[in-house]
Amino acid sequence: MTYMVMRRGFTSIADQMLLTVKAMVERGAYDQTLVFYKQRLHPSTPSAFHGIIPILPSVIKAASLAPSLHFGLQHHCLVLKMGFHSHLFISNSLISMYSKFSQVEAAVVVFDTMTHRDTVTWSSLVNCYAQNEYGKQAAEMVKEMYTAGFLPKPQLIASIISICGRSGNLRLGRQIHALVIADQRIKEKLESELEEGSVFLSTALLDMYLKCGDCLMAFRVFNRIKLKNHVSWTAMVSGCCGNGNYDVALHCFRAMLVEGVRPNRVTLLALIPACANLGGVKHAKELHGYAFRHGFESDFHFSAALVRFYGECHEAVSSAKLIFERMTQKDVVTWSTIIGIYSASGNCSEAIRIFLEMQLEGVAPNSVTLLPIISACTNLSLPDHGRGVHGYALKSGLSLQVVIGNSLINMYSKCGCLMDSHQIFKEMRRRDFVSWSTLISAHGLHGQGEKALQLFGEMQERGIDIDAITFLAVLSACNHSGLVKEGQELFNDAVKDNKISLTMEHYACYIDLLGRSGKLQDACEVINTMPMKPSTRIYSSFVSACKVHGRLQFAEMLAHQLLKLEPGNAANYTLLSMVYAESSNWMGVEEVRAVMRERGLSKNYGFSQIEVENKS
Repeated sequence: MTYMVMRRGFTSIADQMLLTVKAMVERGAYDQTLVFYKQRLHPSTPSAFHGIIPILPSVIKAASLAPSLHFGLQHHCLVLKMGFHSHLFISNSLISMYSKFSQVEAAVVVFDTMTHRDTVTWSSLVNCYAQNEYGKQAAEMVKEMYTAGFLPKPQLIASIISICGRSGNLRLGRQIHALVIADQRIKEKLESELEEGSVFLSTALLDMYLKCGDCLMAFRVFNRIKLKNHVSWTAMVSGCCGNGNYDVALHCFRAMLVEGVRPNRVTLLALIPACANLGGVKHAKELHGYAFRHGFESDFHFSAALVRFYGECHEAVSSAKLIFERMTQKDVVTWSTIIGIYSASGNCSEAIRIFLEMQLEGVAPNSVTLLPIISACTNLSLPDHGRGVHGYALKSGLSLQVVIGNSLINMYSKCGCLMDSHQIFKEMRRRDFVSWSTLISAHGLHGQGEKALQLFGEMQERGIDIDAITFLAVLSACNHSGLVKEGQELFNDAVKDNKISLTMEHYACYIDLLGRSGKLQDACEVINTMPMKPSTRIYSSFVSACKVHGRLQFAEMLAHQLLKLEPGNAANYTLLSMVYAESSNWMGVEEVRAVMRERGLSKNYGFSQIEVENKS
């Protein structure tokens, strides 16, 4: 009955229905709009369909935002069947709908079949390309739109410029900027928007130039913005940080405050990298103080960023802990961050305690959480705690991740549980070169050099790339097991093949292998022919080898050379003292001890820890 009335010309009812549907869409009641349309508005006879033409764009919009692609497709079929596609506003709404569903090809088909197009039509397709990251096509469509005599709005141009910034296409961005300046009509629209306080296009240009590394042009654009708001200032601060101009970013922030523009959370978050890279915590504490005075400290994202920053500054771990404890909202990322901070700073017991507290709070750890906890168990040599973490990883399915498996192999091997390491390696569904390298290191650490060589050979047979870390692992295994001949063959092959870039660590390990086995002449030749200047570690290792094998005069000469290179290293004085003691030069021993006392040097002692009945 309603539709008969509408067809008879009582437009007031049709208008009322249209207003009702529009109001429902505007307040976000998309599902209710679709239900209302099905129950009250959808015509039951073909003759009544013309009465709903004005309502269709709102219904299609509701379908795209509900979202209900099926409903939208039904109405596209209805539009084609009834010939409504000739109505410009309906086709425009269909392009927008397909854009929201990322159906770019369907949107293009609608566009191509339209006999008439307006600015909205062109803009809708450009936005469709832009929103779905078809940057090149969006730019080409803007060119076609301009050539066809349609003037793109500043907001549309800004979206294309943003794509240029994300893709690093400076050339296209400059072309569009030139168009904005050259075309008086666009320039007038831009100026009218600037008078109204909108800096959308100017900020997009500024952001594009900064992301493309053209800081000079970015400053020119920024200086020409008459009314700078917090968005333009934030873009400038963030862009300067992105280009490594941290001093400039800090200067912009101070200038922003002088201009009376209040920073928001995004501005403060953008500044944290500047504080980190300018060294020390001085600037960060100033920023933290500003945030505290202006109520930003309660912001979850800002507090989380501060926890991460203070944690990376070893002298400010206590500040990170204080902020973390005051946070009312904590997600898995925040918990993982604080656990990682304690694990990295050596406070492994506290890391484990917080890990347990995290689970009591009902927050499920992820792989990022487990990695520092496994590292903490490794550092404390607590295999029982490690098995608990391993159990959680198995139950949660996180053990399937390669990085977790690699960490567990390393943890068990360093806790003396080599069989467990091997078992995890066997159970891993997928392995990378790190998995192999870790297990090779594990066997080397336990003096099973032959097994390490066997794994290395198997790794080569399977065609797995050998990198510098893997080679160091197998060379160290030869060193720990006294496999001199095998180690020499491996090293000589690596030098000949030149596939692996040998570092100071490789040479130090190889020279130590030769020195321990008494091949002092060979070790000396390697030191003299190595492509880089020998490190003090190499000299120290060679001195120890000379001492062990009775070359005391040579050891004494090299030990004195070490003292000249590192006069503040107590270990070098201890080594010289041991050489003197070996040759019964007790006067020399006393002289060395006297020099150490005079300079305030003392040897750092090592400590061991064992666990008996879950007590360290």
